[in-house]
Amino acid sequence: MSDKKAAEGVQLKKDWLRCRFDEGLTFRKLDARGKVFIEYIPAEYAWVPVEAEGYMYINCLWVAGSFKGQGYGRSLLDACMSDSKNKHGLITISSKSKKPYLSDKKFLLKQGFETVDTAPPYFELMVKRLGEGGPVPRFKECAKQSRLEADLHDGLVVCYTSQCPFTEYYANQELEEIGREYGIPVKSIRLASREEAQNAPAAWTTYSAYYNGTFITHEILNRAKFSAWMKKRV
Repeated sequence: MSDKKAAEGVQLKKDWLRCRFDEGLTFRKLDARGKVFIEYIPAEYAWVPVEAEGYMYINCLWVAGSFKGQGYGRSLLDACMSDSKNKHGLITISSKSKKPYLSDKKFLLKQGFETVDTAPPYFELMVKRLGEGGPVPRFKECAKQSRLEADLHDGLVVCYTSQCPFTEYYANQELEEIGREYGIPVKSIRLASREEAQNAPAAWTTYSAYYNGTFITHEILNRAKFSAWMKKRV
């Protein structure tokens, strides 16, 4: 990560990974200079509000730019399946239509995944079964609220974790600049434990933005994106 703005987030991500390895997290990357990797962990330890005992949760499957179309996504997924032979299957979060940071639903469908649950406004929990039996994975009820508690219903609030190296900067410095530019209250809440993340009020815990208490996006906001969102509200 060469972006200086992400320096603190990169360190926090490394610390987060280091703490997860004892819980069974695996991080696999292509031996090349580029974002081609998969990250997965037993679902019981995933930092997301799902109920999926006995499954493997894919945090992130990312094949960027010129590496697309060369079979790397399938190869990374095969490695995950090989490590999950004792699991009921694999699960991950996607969306009805293609969105940044979420695995592409069309790709997942081709790999044998199916949608087993949904959470507003567009999240889908997808599973690839690796054997017979096992409970049907689902989102926890808290993930379907898409609203914050009443005392956080003022202005722009961002809840985030250190799972992504970019969230720390945009959930803090950039958020403060948005607040100054638009004259609105802003607040960032870092989910610092698995328990907090598993009881979050939205399906995607890496980054979730709320305006006046209501979920607006899982995409990392900068001033330009927030400006575009504000214009759509008018």
